[in-house]
Amino acid sequence: MIVPPKPPAREGRFSLWRYVRAFRRDILSANPERLYRAKMAEFRIPFLHTFLVNEPPLWRRVLTEAPMDFPKSPRMAAGLEPLLGRGVFLTNGAEWQRQRRIIDPAFEGGRLRDTFPAMWAAGQATVARLQAAAGPEPVEIEAQMSHSTADVIFRTLFSVPIEDETAMAVFRAFRAFQGTQPLLNLAAFLPLPRWMPRFHRRATLRAARRIRALTAELVAARRAAIAAGKAPDDLATKIMTTRDPVDGRTFDDAEMVDQVAVFFLAGHETSASALGWALYLLALDPDLQDRLAEEAGRELAGEGVPDFGAISRLKLARDVFREALRLYPPVPMMVREAACPAEFRGRKVETGAQVVVSPWHLGRNPAIWDEADAFCPARWQTPGGRAAARDGFIPFSAGPRVCTGAGFAMVEGPLLLALIAQHLRVAPVEGRVPRPVAQLTVRAQGGIWLALTRRAG
Repeated sequence: MIVPPKPPAREGRFSLWRYVRAFRRDILSANPERLYRAKMAEFRIPFLHTFLVNEPPLWRRVLTEAPMDFPKSPRMAAGLEPLLGRGVFLTNGAEWQRQRRIIDPAFEGGRLRDTFPAMWAAGQATVARLQAAAGPEPVEIEAQMSHSTADVIFRTLFSVPIEDETAMAVFRAFRAFQGTQPLLNLAAFLPLPRWMPRFHRRATLRAARRIRALTAELVAARRAAIAAGKAPDDLATKIMTTRDPVDGRTFDDAEMVDQVAVFFLAGHETSASALGWALYLLALDPDLQDRLAEEAGRELAGEGVPDFGAISRLKLARDVFREALRLYPPVPMMVREAACPAEFRGRKVETGAQVVVSPWHLGRNPAIWDEADAFCPARWQTPGGRAAARDGFIPFSAGPRVCTGAGFAMVEGPLLLALIAQHLRVAPVEGRVPRPVAQLTVRAQGGIWLALTRRAG
């Protein structure tokens, strides 16, 4: 049984002050081991009362049964506002509902079929880059996957490859932002009024301004192309021309900049995290790699772009990707705020209390999963594994706020994994065991280094 690395857990009592000290470093290693087994944890520091819910009835209540009672927490939003503005990832209530009414149609099944050729092209470019990098020197695979998923986003959203000058500039600025922004901003721990500064690093603000300025250029150019009747039929055009069925309005340019920033964060950064860990997990199991390569060779054979139905036939690739999402969910914690009094397991939850739903802890909860820390893609084909998934697998959240791009990610991830396994072998590098840390997403401290070799044929 392969047991991949997880952050070192601390024994003893839980202290939220440890979280405060860790917020710029690694919030995951601040967790005591017993938190993985807990049904709920409650902790207090001045100005902050927080509940972590770690059993199915509680997270379902928060996310699916009474989501309006537990909106997105403004404390968590504080760290991302410079980049995302009023994007759909941060908003609540009527504003969020309007945004989803406009955005959701762009990610329906038929539109995913339309984006498949662009994903395929990005996958072919990924294979070519990795084949060129293969050799005696190890490769930092997280950076490679960031490049690949950014390519997917720009091809599907704006019909341009990552090599486009503006697209590459956005990608580089986002890398700078990601390296300076912790998962939690200091404002998450303090009851600051809206007019007070949010303690952002200068580099964070500089990178966010650069990303938004470049995105504004892309949006303005697309708006002009739409007006001239020359816009490609891609996701950007679809979203910018969709009218809210309630008020009849489309997104203006400022609103669209916010949404594009969300798409880039949710569709690029999170997918890159999941793919990086998935490839590391594959590197630990050469036999599994060979089986995945065989599946890819069988289902993706032929000239040109395969039919969209090939994705449903990549069963092993999908199971590997899901197992990576379980063990290393890109967004490890989701924070909600109680909008009204509630009660959890006999404890009173006052208005304003923070409620944390943690895909990280649910995915490794031994009360839900057999061999919870083990890498076992085969579990997804068993009745027990499917039952556990219903109770403890929410990498895309759940309920009304489930990620609108979940279907997109579950096409992109297995496809890229299959293409890479078909053409390359990956192996771990001695002395470079990755340690998971929570930045914007779950990344490896110092990166994930793998040895790449080309497959024959």
